Amino acid sequence: MNRADRQPNKEPATATPSRRKLLRAGGAAVTAGLAGCTLPLGGNKGAGELQSCPIDVEETNAEYRSHPNGDVRMWRGGLRRLGYYPEETVPDSVSVNWTFPINYVGHTAAKSSPVPTPDGEQILFAGDTGRVESYAPSGKMDWSTQTNATEKGFHGSAAIVDGTAYIGGYNGDLYALDVESGELEWHTTSEDLAGALAIGSSPAYYEGILYVVAEYWDPSSGALWAIDAETGEPIHVDDRMWGQPHPSATIDIQEERLISGSNDGVVYCWRFPCLEFEWKFQTGPEGGPDGKTKADGEFNHGAQVKGTAPTFDGRVFVGSWDDHVYCLDVTDGEELWSFETGDIVMSNPGADPNAGVVYVGSSDHNVYALDAESGEKLWSTNVGGRVIGSLTVTDETVLVGSSGSYVYALEKETGKRRWRIENRGDVTSAPVPLDGRIYYAERAVIDGYYDDDEEFELVEPGHAYCLVED
Repeated sequence: MNRADRQPNKEPATATPSRRKLLRAGGAAVTAGLAGCTLPLGGNKGAGELQSCPIDVEETNAEYRSHPNGDVRMWRGGLRRLGYYPEETVPDSVSVNWTFPINYVGHTAAKSSPVPTPDGEQILFAGDTGRVESYAPSGKMDWSTQTNATEKGFHGSAAIVDGTAYIGGYNGDLYALDVESGELEWHTTSEDLAGALAIGSSPAYYEGILYVVAEYWDPSSGALWAIDAETGEPIHVDDRMWGQPHPSATIDIQEERLISGSNDGVVYCWRFPCLEFEWKFQTGPEGGPDGKTKADGEFNHGAQVKGTAPTFDGRVFVGSWDDHVYCLDVTDGEELWSFETGDIVMSNPGADPNAGVVYVGSSDHNVYALDAESGEKLWSTNVGGRVIGSLTVTDETVLVGSSGSYVYALEKETGKRRWRIENRGDVTSAPVPLDGRIYYAERAVIDGYYDDDEEFELVEPGHAYCLVED
């Protein structure tokens, strides 16, 4: 375990041995097969030890709270990844109160979303050059910490627990930062995670354990890790995933399930919290093998699952690059319904569990409201660009960014546009509402990024924003 920053690996894919060889190495190294394993903790047990199934859920799901512990904050509002903030109000009109540059890299993944501290006095932003920054709602910077994740920085968002922020980098490292000062508390390196290429997922936290999905290069694959939140020590891994997974782990405490999708078009599900594997569901049934991958797993070309899947009422909602949204039974993976859009579905759906509605964006430029029980389309609205980031739902409003460089506020009942505000680059982070303000981040404006014959150049950095009532 390295508690000091090291120099970033410029070529982790070629410099790192096969991670399945590392996972199966003997001695002090990890020993893992397709059924997963529990790693030895040495003398440091306690908070980091996996619990047995089942768990006592008590009243943790009586309401759709962000987390059983009210002092925990995570991306998409909590373990269920609903993106649902019923207590927040979106103003009738807005303007930019403050902004600052944060993203500079021409990478196509969605950018990190801001996460407020439980007291609402700090907003944590993470950029694609490896910098994490804390701002007060007034726009005053509290601190700025540069990590060694300098090549592609952060695309996942932080989990904040008891004064510590946990975040994974696109260099395969995991960081714990003191929220008050920004100082590094611990740093788990890519080597500690069997040569991880990247962590694009946002950590989930429950009872002293972080659940993180990591990506690997050769073969193109992924692994679910359980990490001791106090020390950063890995305590469990399951390496069955294929295709460099980007989604974050969704945890349904009521149903005792943990779920994540991957670039192989598969949705994977484990029993929670003991992490016994339960089922998998393959999207894109008409697809063919993807010859570009370096793996012997099952792949369906064009059926990648990029977005994190919300869950409620025993259902999980998944978008796929096969142009569909799927509703699955969370306990056994049975398909309950599917809905076809006009293009790939890369976005992270938002959901209102009280109304029984799921909201999802597509690259066909539309946002759809779907009945959670039947999959019936309630409305659709064109937002002038591809939707590849996260949708946020409040009591009356759906907030969404698009590749048309706008953030939209839509009426939740009808889809009618309440307002839109123009930005610089594509808005791919989740808009996060808090106390009448809305925080989000955008991509940098890059010329020539998609043109193989030209060198691309930075036109303007992507900014973080705070909107207030106009």
